[in-house]
Amino acid sequence: MLFSDDISKRSALITGAASGIGASCARWLDNQGIGKLILVDRDEAGLSALKLVCQTELHAADVSDEAFWNGLDGQMEGLDYSVINAGIGAFSPFADHSFEDWRRVMSVNLDGAFLTLRTSLKAMKASGGGSVVLVASITGHKAVPAIGAYGVAKAGVSHMARIAAAESAKDNIRVNAIAPGGADTAIWDTGEAFRKAAAEHGRDAALQGLAVGTPRGKLATSDEIAGNIGYLLSDAAANITGTVLVSDGGFSL
Repeated sequence: MLFSDDISKRSALITGAASGIGASCARWLDNQGIGKLILVDRDEAGLSALKLVCQTELHAADVSDEAFWNGLDGQMEGLDYSVINAGIGAFSPFADHSFEDWRRVMSVNLDGAFLTLRTSLKAMKASGGGSVVLVASITGHKAVPAIGAYGVAKAGVSHMARIAAAESAKDNIRVNAIAPGGADTAIWDTGEAFRKAAAEHGRDAALQGLAVGTPRGKLATSDEIAGNIGYLLSDAAANITGTVLVSDGGFSL
């Protein structure tokens, strides 16, 4: 069993919850019987479209907005789980990166992760413990050309998880990260090269092209990554903290 007891009285926060890995995590926890989900995403329509059984609290917000998080301080007592997932992509070599794009990626992927983590740790410390998973990326561990800002931000996310784990163990809070390789999410659709390939060959073929060089031979589904995250959140992973779980189909071998 992943959870040692009934989780119907537990709550979880998920950012980037309107689609992809975040939405899959919401469905996964809902299927486990979670009592309440606090879901954050800029896509208000996507949040509203989720069909969940549990109680939900929806926030259409930008995770990089400190004022939003300050407004939630003191309102999440009893928080048990946090999935820090919100992220955006940028696809160009460093020499072609605009500073505007660099800051945009850092603002959401790194600053937003920090703000979410800070709020989550405060709430969990006040309530006696919890479990956090930050969504990093294999691009934060393996150098992948033309995705520099994203990779640098995700490397920061991985190390942030390790530091937070060392700081928070005394408070009965576990903090881990997951480093997915390619996964079928909407983030690819923001890349010009991917959109071109999808227009010429179809989205499925374009996704398959991204899996070239991955021993498994295909990208992960968002549900597969959500299952990995669920394990790290769960009581079954009670002895795991400060770990960055690589889930990349062998891409980093």
